[in-house]
Amino acid sequence: MLNVNLAVIYYSSTGTNYQLAQWAADGGREAGAEVKILKVPELAPQSVIDGNPAWKAHVEATKNVSVVSPDDIVWADAIIFSTPTRFGNVASQMKQFLDTTGGIWFHGKTINKVVSAMTSAQNSHGGQEATILSLYTSMYHWGAIIAAPGYTDPSIFSGGGNPYGTSVSVDQDGKLKEDVRGAVVHQAKRTVTVAQWVKQGQGS
Repeated sequence: MLNVNLAVIYYSSTGTNYQLAQWAADGGREAGAEVKILKVPELAPQSVIDGNPAWKAHVEATKNVSVVSPDDIVWADAIIFSTPTRFGNVASQMKQFLDTTGGIWFHGKTINKVVSAMTSAQNSHGGQEATILSLYTSMYHWGAIIAAPGYTDPSIFSGGGNPYGTSVSVDQDGKLKEDVRGAVVHQAKRTVTVAQWVKQGQGS
């Protein structure tokens, strides 16, 4: 079995997508991948963060998580993105990072990366599918291979399982409303498996 490098790249203000990223990392490791959890840079002013106790606490709790760079995309064979939805689209912090990958894209360094995506919102119809599909649009331009979970495991039918990618809703206290760990772990394992197939094919 070929070794796969998995980058789990997330943006989270109060911790939901960081939790999803941790579960994805667990699934990737269970599938035999070398895993990095990486956050995109924060763009919000410190004064805004300081005004939200949960946001401020999460920033402090994750201060030692490495910040992603385009070099991490080059390193990775597989990438799982996790971002909250903002009006049916990816968070601006995630979009800003994607916009910095033009250089590696131009040199063909994003071709055949195997990617998948996850998201969250404050209600069950808050634009989760649209957010994932918006992110996948950028991946088509990359020349990446989308490894959506589809309905490939019973975990997809429970909680926040979603054929596009795991999605979850949260309550006013930021608590997950659905039990999605199984769906996230399956999605990560599927992404790593597809990346193994691609890597094997490229080496043959």
